[in-house]
Amino acid sequence: MKQTELITNPDGSIFHLHLLPGEIADQVIIVGDPGRVEMIGQMLDSVRVRKSNREFSTITGSYRDVEITIISSGIGTDNIDIVVNELDALVNIDLSTGVVKEEPRTLSFIRLGTAGGLQKEIPVGSFIATAKVVGFDGVLHFYEGYEWCLDHQLADALASHLEWPDTLAYPYAVDADACLMEKVAAGMNRGITISSPGFYGPQGRRLRLEPFDSELNDNLTSFRFRGEKVTNYEMESSAIYGLAKLLNHKALTICVVIGNRVTGEFLTDYKPAVRSLAQQVLDALSS
Repeated sequence: MKQTELITNPDGSIFHLHLLPGEIADQVIIVGDPGRVEMIGQMLDSVRVRKSNREFSTITGSYRDVEITIISSGIGTDNIDIVVNELDALVNIDLSTGVVKEEPRTLSFIRLGTAGGLQKEIPVGSFIATAKVVGFDGVLHFYEGYEWCLDHQLADALASHLEWPDTLAYPYAVDADACLMEKVAAGMNRGITISSPGFYGPQGRRLRLEPFDSELNDNLTSFRFRGEKVTNYEMESSAIYGLAKLLNHKALTICVVIGNRVTGEFLTDYKPAVRSLAQQVLDALSS
């Protein structure tokens, strides 16, 4: 493997995350905000690793005798491409030789984030588990051999409903890991999540520029697929779900709805809700 393919730092750590093999747990909580890493880290019983580089902050420690890693990705699927690939390399590639290990290790990625609701009956402060995610970002299209992990019927139905233009990357849909869903998200709202490649125009917001489709959000709200609705927007899960499938890892996203795009309601102080969700997830992972 070329040095430019698998890049490490002088201390042997992986390039962006600055982590060494052995410094991550099998259970990985992914958050966007680096400050949220410290917030959740304070809930752990003990901490053995604390690293930070750019927007990537990491804490690994124990909660009720279960080892858990908390890592920040920053915003967007482009950052997720870095995080998931480098986490996988830490456990499944010998960083000193570039040789892929014979017995792959499976990680569980649980993204805890915030989202914008797309159904009026979902109030702000609600928790939503992503049963299926549709990516508008295109990241997975840059990898070979991904067709098997996609829900083509969902993607095609949504693209037809939205009259999806040829100028944009074709939507791709991926399922959550069923075991993680049942273990971590029991009793929560579930639905179809849209992963958007931006916060403003790609999510139908207007400041000084008009989005390409003024009815995008209305059409997402009205879409139905086998009785399921599009419940929310966020910006990372499509790449997490897709890359996790391709690399034989597990993935689940749970978000706090902090704004409802239908009613216009916004939860200004959403940190207590995120803290409550994090506590619930830690308890589930350690049960």
